[in-house]
Amino acid sequence: MNITIEGRTCELTAGTTILEYIKALGLDSSSLSEKPLAAQLSGEVFNLGYCPKRGCELRLLRFSDEEGRKVYERTLQFVLIMAVRKLFPGANVVVQYSIGEGVYITFRKEPALSDEDVAAIKAEMHAIAEADYPLIRKRMDIKDALEFFKADGQLDKAALLEWRNFSYFDVYLCPDYSDHRDYFYGEMAPGTGFVRIFDLHRIGDSVVMLLPSRDDPDKAAKYEESPRMLSVFEQSDRWGRFMSVANVHDLNRRVENGSIRELVRVNEALHEKNYARVADEIVRRGVKAIMLAGPSSSGKTTSANRIATQLRADGLDPIMLSLDDYYIDRDKLAPGPDGQLDLEHINALDTDKFASDLKILLSGGEAGIPRFNFLTQRREKELVPLRLGKDQPLIVEGIHGLNPMMLGDIDPESVFRIYVSALTTLNLDDHNRIRTTDLRLLRRLVRDYKTRGASMEHTLGMWASVRRGETRWIFPYQENADVIINTALHYEAAVMKPYVYPLLREVPKESPYYCAARSIVKFLNYFLEADVENEIPPTSVIREFIGGNTFYI
Repeated sequence: MNITIEGRTCELTAGTTILEYIKALGLDSSSLSEKPLAAQLSGEVFNLGYCPKRGCELRLLRFSDEEGRKVYERTLQFVLIMAVRKLFPGANVVVQYSIGEGVYITFRKEPALSDEDVAAIKAEMHAIAEADYPLIRKRMDIKDALEFFKADGQLDKAALLEWRNFSYFDVYLCPDYSDHRDYFYGEMAPGTGFVRIFDLHRIGDSVVMLLPSRDDPDKAAKYEESPRMLSVFEQSDRWGRFMSVANVHDLNRRVENGSIRELVRVNEALHEKNYARVADEIVRRGVKAIMLAGPSSSGKTTSANRIATQLRADGLDPIMLSLDDYYIDRDKLAPGPDGQLDLEHINALDTDKFASDLKILLSGGEAGIPRFNFLTQRREKELVPLRLGKDQPLIVEGIHGLNPMMLGDIDPESVFRIYVSALTTLNLDDHNRIRTTDLRLLRRLVRDYKTRGASMEHTLGMWASVRRGETRWIFPYQENADVIINTALHYEAAVMKPYVYPLLREVPKESPYYCAARSIVKFLNYFLEADVENEIPPTSVIREFIGGNTFYI
């Protein structure tokens, strides 16, 4: 039998690892942009230390692959935690959320984290990487794992494992360096030498662990100031502590004892107060145009409507406008290099027409607003006349709402800009965050299945293109917003789980989307399902995805 890796074939030998095959075939590289980090077989991701037991064809995953980037992040995180445990015994590391091209990580230690501490951690991490210690994956009986994590002081992980419905638990360890054992719910690199490129940027008692740059993986990414985004994450963190829901274990306890209903009510009330504050700020500034943008499944439409409701409570009569109506006729768009239409590109919108219409409306004139027919894929021939009254602000919603190209020569100060996203700070445990992109994908899977009959594979197949569009057209402008609204609900995964969990488990291993489906299944495994839909108000953001949102009736 043979093993084939990227078109190169050699004889399968018992006990030989994927990494050994890679080196024998000359596929290893000192450059991170070319260096394999893991391998994919029939949709499943394997550590390079895995020994194939049958003939197969493998695809190598590198840093440019989303899963390859995750492998790098997990491994680097493991190295950081090992370094901290050695330098500062008793310190607690809490991995929180992504920020730019890094991960925000908080340290609980006495005395507080200093620049000297960060320099020492960074130096120790480099030493660990240079030593290229092997990382070993080991399977433990669930009872042994629970005992170990309790004795090791990792009570958060022990608490999470109480909800695990399997008799075993896989851990990674680095026996040549320490006795620390951990797991990050996904594969890691086979050795510490794979993660030599990184940087640390201190913010108070926290650091941003900067990964290699997406544009040039052989260099660490630069830290970019994101004060507004950090502020919203901190708010979400405060909300979680206020509601006593910092991780999945806390949430499951609320589901189990019935206090999940109180959590729903308080969480929704916090959202409502947030929307009210935004509306009050709009009134205070006296602006006539509100531009609202955000990535897929962030809750843009519901947020626009809830802000409109709050403005009406302030005595105004807002008018809603969708940037989708400014789409150019499909037959007039030029296909991209792959022959497909890129409908998330800003050139798919008639930006000149929008800027002209907005300028007319803000000056008190009457504009002819287009209407795009998604059935015919063309604009309607008739324009809809629109003029703003004295107390009629315009709310414009669309993914390009914060892009300066939408305003032409209009003074940006005459517009109030809002960025909306689902920025969850709910963790699996202290070392395992729930990615905001995973939460948004879960929302989209639920909505597309319920409202469009789309299969799990159909939606998963679109997600990479959606993410590329967000990275290019949405995220670069998020800090331009006057305010960022976080639509994440601490309870929502427990509500959405029953809609798609069984469907995701049915995605076959042969599917190219098996890995993505399995990733969501793995984090949903730890959630108890919450039957509280009768407690969720009809204007809740989550209703945009599970149904019952009265803004659409």
